[in-house]
Amino acid sequence: MHRLESERHVTPPLVARGKQKSGHMKQTTWKRNVTLFLAGQAITLFGSMLVQYAIMWHITLATRSGAAMTLYVIVGILPTFIISPFGGAWADRHDRKKLINLADGGIALVTLAVAAFYMLGRESTWILFACAAARALGQGIQVPAVSAFIPDITPPGHLVKVNGINTSIQSFIQLVSPAASGALLTFMPFQTVFLVDVITAAAGITILYFFVKTPARQTAVAPPPSAKNYFHDLREGFRYIRTRKFIKRLLLITTVLHVMISPAAFLTPLQVARDFGTGVWRLTAIEIAFSAGMMLGGIAIGLRGDFRDKLRVMAWACVLNGTGIILLGVLDNFWWYLAAMFFLGTCIPLYFTPGTTIFQTSVAPEYTGRFFGIFVMIATLVTPAGMLIFGPLGDAVNIDFLLLGSGAIIALLALPLWRSKIPRETGKSDSAASRTDAP
Repeated sequence: MHRLESERHVTPPLVARGKQKSGHMKQTTWKRNVTLFLAGQAITLFGSMLVQYAIMWHITLATRSGAAMTLYVIVGILPTFIISPFGGAWADRHDRKKLINLADGGIALVTLAVAAFYMLGRESTWILFACAAARALGQGIQVPAVSAFIPDITPPGHLVKVNGINTSIQSFIQLVSPAASGALLTFMPFQTVFLVDVITAAAGITILYFFVKTPARQTAVAPPPSAKNYFHDLREGFRYIRTRKFIKRLLLITTVLHVMISPAAFLTPLQVARDFGTGVWRLTAIEIAFSAGMMLGGIAIGLRGDFRDKLRVMAWACVLNGTGIILLGVLDNFWWYLAAMFFLGTCIPLYFTPGTTIFQTSVAPEYTGRFFGIFVMIATLVTPAGMLIFGPLGDAVNIDFLLLGSGAIIALLALPLWRSKIPRETGKSDSAASRTDAP
């Protein structure tokens, strides 16, 4: 993503990818590191999800305003969109392990401050909006660092398995968090849920800081103290993507997929209410079916391990995901509809898990953080942007037709994937990659 100055030291790609010289990283060592890291991140994610649902439900019940919920969505998205490219640049310049902990710690401090305000009786919806914005900033820093950190502690041949396990863990947390948050709000005051998040964040930070061992030179680039121009890093990050034909093409396909999946992600509750009835249990059932499917898909990938031809798997995933969305548009029996939602959930990881792994291993080590910062920025923007298109269309056109069209387009994305090949030499430094991967 950025052109290295001649005086910058580049850590050898094998070291930056978590693959140490022979004998320096035993199999038990990296497995222990990965297990502890994923466990710590799962703990912090669970606490964050509890607070996210608690804030959302509190604003909903306190205001009963669609405008308030729209504002909540905006303040939860816009800061991530703005900060994530910088978060990626920081992940390439600094110790990613410390950066993850600083982001978690900052979010925990903001959460603790909000809990204190509410305990003192200074309750305000605007405080919750500010909290959501601050948490979104922390997420924009943390997510690129985590995505870049995983290949630092995982051998390349095991990245698919680790990413699959991580997907299943996140899906499980998404599955249980609403019920857990609701239960906590039933038995304890609203502000106490915030303290649970602080405790889980402290546990995750402790695990990562004291127990996850990383190479001494974990970051890929060690810039001199005078080189502090992050805007330059961002420009070079975009340049890196623009001049890498394969990475640019795969990122474009993934972006289109994000847009086209918007109707299935946001309009299916409305479709269910219109076509099958307004029972809350139906809306809950489709969320559970989808999350359970994603969890099962992630587990299956974790058990399966690496794929020999990741692009071919992603191509078939497009066909299967498109088929699942088309089924949502044609089925008129709710139970079959629920099965299609479960099927769609299981197919989602088949695209994003090998896709993430390809990016982790194809992007040069000194650009991994910035690439994922830009990737998070795009992903944060395109799904809501898709809803700006499909949301109004959902009132003017039958949602079934939107699902049929978007599903067909997703299935057709398999064609450019089948025609693509991963460059033989990937994950090189900028100077080496420019000789092998330039268009």
